[in-house]
Amino acid sequence: MNSVPNDAPQFSFDPIAPPSTVELRSDTFTLPTPRMLEAAVRAPLGDDVYGEDPTVLELERIAADLLGKAAACLMPSGTMANLTALMTHCPRGSKVLVGRESDIYVYEAGGASVSGGIVYEALPNRADGTIDPAAIIEACGVDREDPQFALPAAISLETPQNRRGGVPLTLDYLDEVFRFARSYKMAVHLDGARIFNAAHALSVRPAEIAAFGDTVQLCLSKGLSAPIGSVLVGDRKSIASARRIRKMLGGGMRQAGIIAACGIIALTEMVDRLVDDHANAARLARGLAQLPGLRLDPVTPATNMVFFGVSDERYSVRTLITEAGRRGVRVEELGAGRIRAVTHAGIGEADVDRAIAVFTELLGQASPTS
Repeated sequence: MNSVPNDAPQFSFDPIAPPSTVELRSDTFTLPTPRMLEAAVRAPLGDDVYGEDPTVLELERIAADLLGKAAACLMPSGTMANLTALMTHCPRGSKVLVGRESDIYVYEAGGASVSGGIVYEALPNRADGTIDPAAIIEACGVDREDPQFALPAAISLETPQNRRGGVPLTLDYLDEVFRFARSYKMAVHLDGARIFNAAHALSVRPAEIAAFGDTVQLCLSKGLSAPIGSVLVGDRKSIASARRIRKMLGGGMRQAGIIAACGIIALTEMVDRLVDDHANAARLARGLAQLPGLRLDPVTPATNMVFFGVSDERYSVRTLITEAGRRGVRVEELGAGRIRAVTHAGIGEADVDRAIAVFTELLGQASPTS
């Protein structure tokens, strides 16, 4: 086992000064904390492909315990973790049911079809992020003896539902879908990239959400501020299969403890502070709701995301984004005609107030800057 010797050079990690720009495009813009950088330097290392990196093993233990699962596997990204889970549950030629607005379906490059030979069936997401149970029943209502049909082997749910306003799915809904999936012998995968945000919003333990997934993906590099990585958790058989698929996809890493050390800090020191992000999102929403020319949807954010459209005829979505960016506030379109602003560890109350001031200035102008 490798480790940093006691006489290794000492590094001083000062908090990174916040940039002049108010970065609200995503919580993926979070920067690692000084404690993470220090932990990465000091982490004991081994070869994770051999299962011998002690820091990775500790991270996986912590993640599995937090989500109430038997095992976990560190992944380079949430995209690979989700793909690995679907390939674990779905034989080639079978079908996975996904939300039409889900990140897996919209943003992850069709990986399950390309790499896994899995057919996506995209079902509409309602305003609260849920998929209508009737649509799920209809998608499963095929003649299972007819060889021309691709049978659903799994259903994937996302919580919080990003493109539906960062809304967490309720435990009652998750329970309903999980029970139905069991009756059809389907697996359930939860894309819980922001599962700790969902847990805070619902005032429950993350394990209470994870109980309704055979596998669950959690992201370390969004609101939890780690520089890289996601973790896939589940039962031991599923995670053993996931490790082999991870290797096949090119995700086998060697001295990955450098990454895992940051992830440990993310899970042990950064989860509780997510409530600050939710409070700042609510503060931003209250300020924007007072401005003519903007319409919030939803009006009250459930987590750390504020979505709004533009009704001021002087601006399109793109020109308003551009003008805000010129004034040092970065937001982005997510879904046609909807602007998303995401609060995170790099955003404080003063940043929120500055963003409100910029949008107030823009919407109060006689005409936008050309």
